Amino acid sequence: MTKLTAFDDALDMMLALARPLSAENVPIAHAHDRTLAAPVFAGVSSPRNDSSAMDGYAVRDGDVAQLPARLHVAGESFAGTEESPALLAGEAVRIFTGAPVPTGTDRVVLQENCSREDDTVTVREYGAGRHIRRAGDDFDSGTELLCAGTRLTARALVAAAGADLAELSVVRRPRIAILGTGDELVSPGEARHRPGTIPESISPALAAMVEEAGGEVVQRVHLPDEMAVLEDWARESLPKADLVVVTGGASVGERDYAKVMFGEELNFQFSKVAIKPGKPVWLGRREQTPILGLPGNPTSALVMARMFLVPLVSGMAGRQPGAELVWREGIAGAAFPAIGNRETLTRARWMDDRLVPVDSQDSSSQSMLTQADVLVRRPINAPDAEPGDRVRYLDF
Repeated sequence: MTKLTAFDDALDMMLALARPLSAENVPIAHAHDRTLAAPVFAGVSSPRNDSSAMDGYAVRDGDVAQLPARLHVAGESFAGTEESPALLAGEAVRIFTGAPVPTGTDRVVLQENCSREDDTVTVREYGAGRHIRRAGDDFDSGTELLCAGTRLTARALVAAAGADLAELSVVRRPRIAILGTGDELVSPGEARHRPGTIPESISPALAAMVEEAGGEVVQRVHLPDEMAVLEDWARESLPKADLVVVTGGASVGERDYAKVMFGEELNFQFSKVAIKPGKPVWLGRREQTPILGLPGNPTSALVMARMFLVPLVSGMAGRQPGAELVWREGIAGAAFPAIGNRETLTRARWMDDRLVPVDSQDSSSQSMLTQADVLVRRPINAPDAEPGDRVRYLDF
């Protein structure tokens, strides 16, 4: 009988494989949600010159010491110009937000505090603010703006673009092959026309989880329980993928070929886990390619995918895989039943800021997945948890 691997031990074995892939350069327009493989250093200062923070008039302090002050408008300064003419005594320059301030400028007076007639401007008042952004106030050329490992959110992309970089060095997106097994499975939309079949409902969800974790699905098929066919697809998938995911075929039935389809060279990290649901989950490697086997029941498959697939893909994409496995404490809003000799992940939902088990915990239930917000972790031999007790949970 195959020994069950402790749940935490299995998670540690998975995390040991969740290492970032190699780096590649991508255009900044395609870098959203990728992970930096190298830090981003500013190629220019920001601002590049002393510039105006407002629309108004550039003036010298000595010329506006007595108000109102009448000054000759000697020119204009617009954003995008390289420089502005020097400001002489008795002069003002019409200036716009982001424009370089003329040499000699002490402040920018807001346009609403001035009145203009032809080439003369009258400064009526001004406050304490000088409304000048000094060169390098935000950052100097050469400043490290983003460190390696940063996930490129919309906010991070502002800094990356401000660094004046056309391309960014990012961790390569992991390529995932999803192989569903089972003679009874057909594509959604076909089962109603083919008696004895059921819709293949797992792989669309797995593909979505892969993409959310930073990977890309390069192959997604469902296969019959025929050894020769499975072996052919195993050989085809391995060179294409950084990770192969197999659903179903991991039990002890006559046609459960998910493990043997990869040949004797398959090196197991673990082959069964002491967890419920999801005991048949397994993880191995063929040469350097990890292979994750998930149960064929939809709920078991998705629960195990949340625990093993999401952190594994996340780590390969350069993110922090441990961040996907942070357990929190919540308050039970209803009873959670006692647990036997396997740790249990109970599907639960939030109700009035408390956690309540969904109505069915059957491993094949699909409708309950729409209600489950979290997975509540219940240890081996745990007694009943009563309303008000604290329980550990993970976002599902």
